[in-house]
Amino acid sequence: MAQANRIEKVAIVGASGHIGKHFVEELLKTGKHTVTALTRTDGKGSLPAGVKIAQVNYDDDEESLVSALKGQQFLVITLSVRAPPDTHGKLVKAAAKAGVPYIMPNAYGFDIQNKSLGEEDLYGATSLQRCVEIESLGPSYIAMVCGFWYEWSLALGDSWFGFDIKNKKVTFFDDGKTRVNVSTWRQCGRALAALLSLPESGAEPAVEQWKNKPFYFASFKVSQRDMLDSIHRVTGTSDKDWEITHEPTAQRYKNGLDEMQKGIMTGFAKAMYSRVFFPNGDGDYESSRQLANGLLGLPKEDLDEATKRTVEMVESGWNPFAQ
Repeated sequence: MAQANRIEKVAIVGASGHIGKHFVEELLKTGKHTVTALTRTDGKGSLPAGVKIAQVNYDDDEESLVSALKGQQFLVITLSVRAPPDTHGKLVKAAAKAGVPYIMPNAYGFDIQNKSLGEEDLYGATSLQRCVEIESLGPSYIAMVCGFWYEWSLALGDSWFGFDIKNKKVTFFDDGKTRVNVSTWRQCGRALAALLSLPESGAEPAVEQWKNKPFYFASFKVSQRDMLDSIHRVTGTSDKDWEITHEPTAQRYKNGLDEMQKGIMTGFAKAMYSRVFFPNGDGDYESSRQLANGLLGLPKEDLDEATKRTVEMVESGWNPFAQ
């Protein structure tokens, strides 16, 4: 019997995480994929019914990784910021040994084709390096370029999108009107599921057209001013209820780097985010790249609905770093 021309077996690292759970949910909805979650033997995350579980040892047992990945057609890697630096490389090497043809690296958001960002954005060099490593070992990478995660970035505080929703404070970068591409977690999940539901090869759209390339899509192109206006509509506030300050992006970028040198780890986020908001258009990739939204049939989202979810996260006391 001829092999089906589609991706059926998908393995996910971090399947119960902030983005991973949306990948799992949307893949299962299609009914076209067998989803296997790679978990540590002491993993505590909950997974929905229908997900296969493969317990592995990331530390010193490559064979457990290779065994779990044999027969898989696509590996999705999502890692916590606390993950040891060598974890990604271990997964890629194991996947290559297991014969996995495609890997989506933990390189979400960053436009790997933007050379200036690659040189100056703190996440850029790592993202590109991960893609290069995958290709050098045999598998093909598909890098998900989705911009910053909207809910995550808006909820976390001043060092990210400049917002402190709880205390009604915002630092506008420059004039606050530079628009950048962002995506919701839900849209990321839908995008992956739609991509992997295409034929693997043949007439476009097909998975192979993104082989060793970035995969562009977005939920919105928004500025901080747009975000604050959305918060006002959701919460019934206005500018007079908020403390609004301004900071040049170039200075903020430098301040973030200085904070990192002093061991203040939020400086990393401050520098990374302010660099993407430089008014040179680096954060607006939809104007220079072809988005896959239409090809994949991704829905047009409502900014206020995404903002409302974010405000509710903040009001609930959400703090990913306390987990």
